[in-house]
Amino acid sequence: MVLRAATFSDASSIAAISIEVWIGTYLKKGVSAFFADYALGEFTVEKTKKLIGDPEQFMVVSENAEGIDGFIRVSSNSPAPVNGCSDVEISTFYVQPRHHGKGIGKRLLSAALDHCRDASVGSVWLATNAENDPAIAFYLAKGFEHIGETHFHIDDQGYLNNVYRFPLL
Repeated sequence: MVLRAATFSDASSIAAISIEVWIGTYLKKGVSAFFADYALGEFTVEKTKKLIGDPEQFMVVSENAEGIDGFIRVSSNSPAPVNGCSDVEISTFYVQPRHHGKGIGKRLLSAALDHCRDASVGSVWLATNAENDPAIAFYLAKGFEHIGETHFHIDDQGYLNNVYRFPLL
C-alpha cells in the first residue's frame, strides 16, 4: 500500500469508490431511484477533478498493486455545523469495505491529521451518519470526541449525522 496525493488521473477511480462505499454504507435494503440519482449526480469524474484541483482541498489516496482502495479529503474553509470547531473538515473518508481491517484507514487518517498539523490547524471536524456504527467506533478509537449533531440533506429529506472533533494542538 502506497499513500500519495490524488491526481487528475485518479478521478474516475475515486468517483467509483465513492459510489461503491456510499451505496454500500447507507442503502441497506435496496437502491431507489431517489438515492441512485443522488449518488450518480454527486460522485462524478468531473466533480472529482474539480475537487482534486481545488487548492482548498487536500486529497490523499491509498493505492495497492491493483489500484486505489481508499482516499481521504480534507476541506479548508468549511465551517462546522456546531460551535467549538475549526473550519477544517475531513469531508470524505472512504475505504473499500473489502479492505477494512488492513490499516488503510488508519494510515489515511494519519496523513490527513499530519497535513492539518503542518498547517497549524488547532482541530479538525467531521460528520458521519448517526447509524454508521463501524465508522463511529473507528473515530472514537482514534481519539475523536462527539460534540453535536447535524443533518445531511438530499433535496428536502434530512438524515441525522453526528459531529466529531479531533484536537491537534
